[in-house]
Amino acid sequence: MFQPNMMDGQLHPLDMTQNTSESEIARLREDDFDSKSGSENHEGASGDDQDPNQRPKKKRYHRHTQHQIQEMEAFFKECPHPDDKQRKELSRELGLEPLQVKFWFQNKRTQMKTQHERHENTQLRSENEKLRTENLRYREALSNASCPNCGGPTAIGEMSFDEHHLRLENARLREEIDRISAIAAKYVGKPVVNYPLIPQVPTRPLDLGVGNFGAQPGLGGELFGASDLLRSINGPTEADKPMIIELAVAAMEELFRMAQMGEPLWLPSLDGTTTELSEDEYIRSFPRGIGPKPPGFKCEASRETAVVIMNHISLVEILMDVNQWSTVFSGIVSRAMTLEVLSTGVAGNYNGAFQVMTAEFQVPSPLVPTRESYFVRYCKQHADGTWAVVDVSLDNLRPSPVVRCRRRPSGCLIQEMPNGYSKVTWVEHVEVDDRGVHNIYKQLVNSGLAFGAKRWVATLDRQCERLASAMATNIPTGEVGVITSQEGRKSMLKLAERMVISFCAGVSASTAHTWTTLSGSGADDVRVMTRKSVDDPGRPPGIVLSAATSFWLPVPPKRVFDFLRDENSRSEWDILSNGGVVQEMAHIANGQDTGNCVSLLRVNSANSSQSNMLILQESCTDSTASFVIYAPVDVVAMNMVLNGGDPDYVALLPSGFAILPDGTTAHGGVIGEVGSGGSLLTVAFQILVDSVPTAKLSLGSVATVNNLIACTVDRIKAAVSCENA
Repeated sequence: MFQPNMMDGQLHPLDMTQNTSESEIARLREDDFDSKSGSENHEGASGDDQDPNQRPKKKRYHRHTQHQIQEMEAFFKECPHPDDKQRKELSRELGLEPLQVKFWFQNKRTQMKTQHERHENTQLRSENEKLRTENLRYREALSNASCPNCGGPTAIGEMSFDEHHLRLENARLREEIDRISAIAAKYVGKPVVNYPLIPQVPTRPLDLGVGNFGAQPGLGGELFGASDLLRSINGPTEADKPMIIELAVAAMEELFRMAQMGEPLWLPSLDGTTTELSEDEYIRSFPRGIGPKPPGFKCEASRETAVVIMNHISLVEILMDVNQWSTVFSGIVSRAMTLEVLSTGVAGNYNGAFQVMTAEFQVPSPLVPTRESYFVRYCKQHADGTWAVVDVSLDNLRPSPVVRCRRRPSGCLIQEMPNGYSKVTWVEHVEVDDRGVHNIYKQLVNSGLAFGAKRWVATLDRQCERLASAMATNIPTGEVGVITSQEGRKSMLKLAERMVISFCAGVSASTAHTWTTLSGSGADDVRVMTRKSVDDPGRPPGIVLSAATSFWLPVPPKRVFDFLRDENSRSEWDILSNGGVVQEMAHIANGQDTGNCVSLLRVNSANSSQSNMLILQESCTDSTASFVIYAPVDVVAMNMVLNGGDPDYVALLPSGFAILPDGTTAHGGVIGEVGSGGSLLTVAFQILVDSVPTAKLSLGSVATVNNLIACTVDRIKAAVSCENA
């Protein structure tokens, strides 16, 4: 559970006044006291009023009269959360103390919650029984199936892709119901019923190259759907909140020291370009905290500093707003959610704000498992004007066997600079079980470029330039194809931003979706998944098939990026353009690097039916990652966007590339270095295979997409190899 040596005694009064308002502390203490009241109301002195040397008086318990209960029951139906004034009025009418009324309402709310969860538990058990019966029926049908031609037993390879997907979903739902039943049983107070698991039908390879369903080799099946940490965690209890605040205050102090200390805590690396954390010195310097490193976990710690083009207040707002944070860092944060806000801060800003959150961190590849984290985020303005935002894991409050990543105090210090700039010092310190990472990505992860501080800062720097260019008004009018309309630029950038977020969220090994591996030769296996799109104005309706593969190229990342983003070389790899000439019609520059831009491309195909095809493309690059993401768009819709129309109703299915260094060279293989090492390239396509959402997906569609992505990969390998020769 919680480490007792985290803070010595209670919070220091000076710290508390700086971090949380007095009214907030009083509310937390009052709520904590309320949560300890029993099912009976009592009178007697409170703990604060008693003499510490005097034995506490025996509490006298009173049962309410039938009339009192009826009156409070009637009031509860109208208002289950009475305020102080209403409680005092009730107490006068019924001849009770206000505290007795308060306890009765609190206990009534708890009782109603328990009854609701008991009912929900019954429903879940009923649903579980239905699933078991359905599973048995499927097994029986499989065992009795026969071929209509020869009368012999049928091969599983002749089953439709959808039926296999349903079986996989069936198993995942059963796991989820069992987990929810366990949570509900904790509140109801009854032992959890251990439903016997029905043995799974052995999975055999499918025909047409469709391979093993379920887990990827070496990743562990429970990563995919069975242990979705983000959905299984509730907000903190009242009893947890004082400990969470105490932990966050200690984490803030640790972050400040970690950001500012030098040797012997941070030691220079062998090549002298970076610093590395001394674990022994860290333990000596910070004996308190979230406890010792779990067995089998590795420590990843890094620190990075940069000056970015954004003022400090805007940066704080981005970090403390979960939607802005996950949008700006969409290449790193695949999902994020605020479970509860313990404090919104004081004086109209985020100083003293506490938020309990969950997030899933990613590398854009199906070969690297995502990292889920349950943590508190605390923001504070220090005496010298520096702002700091710190995260620290709360997993010790909710022990779980599925935790694979713990965030020790991590975050950033933000110092105001002249002319709207800010100096950011970022510290990233995690303990992680990274045994699921595929071999070709291990060096990248170990170098710190995958999840470390350098990637966070590089992404922030690039996104700050993008935001600055979006707000720019002094656009040069002389260049051909430059969009000068402020409304048009804003709409097009917003549409491109949604395209990038959609691509990044759908390409990783997230627990939110399950990849199915097609035939391949190991690392470059093609993985696919299906999704039904219904009533989503931002996506075309129907069955969408996503396919992705990752592989290594012996070419520096910058060269791969320049090749893929250049419209003149697009015909060398883009099969869907049918060899047509691709021409840039318009573009918006997104920063100093010419590679950071949003473009509108036209494909002048020999086939007249495709002559009006347009492609929206965003290319972006920094020292740790590069992306080229694109989607076919409708001409009429894009005209509306360029005139400043709402881009949310433009249907997009983004495809594209994520280009990462392989981490083998000095400096970790940073993009842009001359003669740096190879590249790790992820290719991902999304294709609408049927415009009817209820249609069945055929294996022919899967085979077509598999061939499409394999052919694209072969063309890219051939083109960059010739260029590299």
